[in-house]
Amino acid sequence: MNRHVKRALILFIGWGFILLGIVGLFLPILQGILFLLVGLIILSSEYIWAHRLMDWLRQRFPKSGRVADEAAAKAAGWLRRLSQRNSD
Repeated sequence: MNRHVKRALILFIGWGFILLGIVGLFLPILQGILFLLVGLIILSSEYIWAHRLMDWLRQRFPKSGRVADEAAAKAAGWLRRLSQRNSD
């Protein structure tokens, strides 16, 4: 996959989760905080401010930080497998 396309896709998905999180803060059917965290995890690979915010959240809420790290590791594994499957 082209590097520019991959970056655009990451940004689109990350900001999409952020927007869903903001909407979810006001609607009872969406888990706003969860979507915001997922969006921050995705965007932290592209933006330094998101990375710093994730570091601050890990320090402030260590248990949630561990869960977020485990989820990010799982997602990275899925992405690796998916990209290997597409390259074959």
